[in-house]
Parts: sequence; structure tokens; C-alpha cells
Amino acid sequence: MKDENKNRLIRRLKIVEGQVRGLQEMLKKDAYCIDIITQTSAVKQGLSNVEDILMENHLGSCLTHQVKKGKEKQAVSEILKVYRLKRK
Repeated sequence: MKDENKNRLIRRLKIVEGQVRGLQEMLKKDAYCIDIITQTSAVKQGLSNVEDILMENHLGSCLTHQVKKGKEKQAVSEILKVYRLKRK
């Protein structure tokens, strides 16, 4: 993975980490439930963005290399595995 993408992912994960800490504080302080739910939605969206970047990277590099090396079945298997995970 390119350093630029790694740095983007690390930055996004640090943001998510801060949001999760914020959720803990909100619960400790008995914050309004809707505010907590709003924040949990932001955390889920942040993690989804991380997954999207990882998937783009994987499709653009790892799977391309697998196909070029004649490992199409492995590439298709990985795509289906991620697809099933995303559907849960």
C-alpha cells in the first residue's frame, strides 16, 4: 500500500478513535440518547470510509496482480468474501 493511502487510513482511524472516546464520555455524562446515536452513526460511517479505501487499494493492486499471475479463482473468492462481509 502506498504511504499516502496508509497515512489517509491512519488519519481516519485516529478520528474514529476520538469519536469512540467521545461516545464513552457521552455515556458517562448521560448525554441525550439521540446525540449518542448520531455519534455512533458517524463512527460507522468513518469505518465504512476506511473499508472503501482498503477495498479500492486491494482491487487496484493485489487483485490485479493475482489475475496477472493466473490466480483468477483466488481473486474472485476474495471479492466474494468481502462482498458477503459488507452485506452483514
